[in-house]
Amino acid sequence: MANLTCDIRLNSKLTPEQREKYQNIQTVQDILKSSKTIAIVGLSTESTKASNMVASYLQDEGFTIVPVHPKASEILGEKCYPSVADIPFPVDLVDIFRPPHEIPEIVEQSIKNGAKAIWTQLKIVNFEGADLAQAHGLNVVLDKCIKMEHGRFGGMLHWAGMNTELISAKRRAV
Repeated sequence: MANLTCDIRLNSKLTPEQREKYQNIQTVQDILKSSKTIAIVGLSTESTKASNMVASYLQDEGFTIVPVHPKASEILGEKCYPSVADIPFPVDLVDIFRPPHEIPEIVEQSIKNGAKAIWTQLKIVNFEGADLAQAHGLNVVLDKCIKMEHGRFGGMLHWAGMNTELISAKRRAV
């Protein structure tokens, strides 16, 4: 039987050099350790959407989430803001669930807010925005799921292979 293991890095469109710059393991760990308040841009009101599940997980793990949604007044019991520019206090991290072309504007708002880091979820990549953030001293992670990375480095997904960056359909030997 063929080995059904795959390397999850193959799912990224980033080159090895870009992965080192925008998916650096030390940067990921530093952001996760230092962030307490996370603005989630594009947080859905629907509990079945990925952004809502990620935000709920982060709340359960002790993070303060700040929903950013242009039409909602409250999500997951937290007051919503129409944009990062409307948040009246600094946040540690801006986690983005929006199309790539919106990233530069969100980054500009994040810089003005005083955020320390930008994180874009899986398949969301905009190098212009990422480079702008880094030029202003912000840490940047592109094309990664913060929930998966938190679980991976927190030891909660280890037996499933997430800490090795390998996913396998092969049964574990017991």
